[in-house]
Amino acid sequence: MSTVSEQQQPIPVIIDCDTGIDDALALLLAVRHPRLDLRAVTCVAGNTDVAGVVRNTLTVLERAGAPDVPVARGAERPLIEGVRTARHVHGADGMGDLGLPAPTRAPAEVDAVTLLRREILASPRPVTLIPTAPLTNIALLLRTHPEVTGNIERIVFMGGAVATGNATPVAEFNVWHDPEAAAILLTAGVPITMYGLDVFEQVIVPGPDVRRLRASAEPGTRLAGELLAHRGPATGATDPGGGLGDAGAVCAVIDPAGLTTHRLPVEVSLAPGPSRGQTLVDRRLRVGESELHDGMREQALVDVALDVDVTRYVELYLGTVERTEA
Repeated sequence: MSTVSEQQQPIPVIIDCDTGIDDALALLLAVRHPRLDLRAVTCVAGNTDVAGVVRNTLTVLERAGAPDVPVARGAERPLIEGVRTARHVHGADGMGDLGLPAPTRAPAEVDAVTLLRREILASPRPVTLIPTAPLTNIALLLRTHPEVTGNIERIVFMGGAVATGNATPVAEFNVWHDPEAAAILLTAGVPITMYGLDVFEQVIVPGPDVRRLRASAEPGTRLAGELLAHRGPATGATDPGGGLGDAGAVCAVIDPAGLTTHRLPVEVSLAPGPSRGQTLVDRRLRVGESELHDGMREQALVDVALDVDVTRYVELYLGTVERTEA
């Protein structure tokens, strides 16, 4: 049981990302919230190529006024598939084509897996991993250095879907991009929370708040507003808001009570075809005929997010990124 002093200490976290508009929103929150100790950021190909992800990550950390957080370059492609970016969503540069300046910071001289291992094992308290990207780096870490699980408190990943996908009718982009890596994650042997599309798409910052952020003189706050404006839902509203996206997973680490989760069996569809990359979440109240006739399959139990307190997380985000100091 943790003591009161331990509960008051910042939570050591590492973000693994493919920055990305909403990965950038997540970084801005993680840097500025006093409950988090951002120990490192690792980069993987996804929303754009990995070189672009590194550049975008360093730029966001600079604009946020972050301390010298180590940033490492990771996998250039999934374990098996080729690279399939989401530039049609995130722009040619992965950051909404905002024309942000090149960063003056440089990445770490070690690769992402090495940095992950080093920071996890060096942390005096167990680390929470927050992957907001395809899970290639995390899978490589778990297979290469399984000893790190002894100092991982939890993995809260943005990925998967119970209902509807976005990369395909049933598969969410991060899992679809590297299904084998996602399947490896589920065998990590540590507590896992799946912050999937079912909650991801609910958390929308209202239009007036987005406009206020965009008008800020503080660079990090203004960047949050610009990014949110680019993530406006296609509703036809005259004053649309912007989705928090990946930043919701960071909210879930800071304030887990804002999520409604159920511990459910989850597996990833790896077979070729239209279901590849689907997260199969078993919500049945009893076993079915398949299990009765063919035997039970071993499936990971995951805390699957099924609902979210939207107002609570929007207020958490706004109250953090509008701080004038990091």
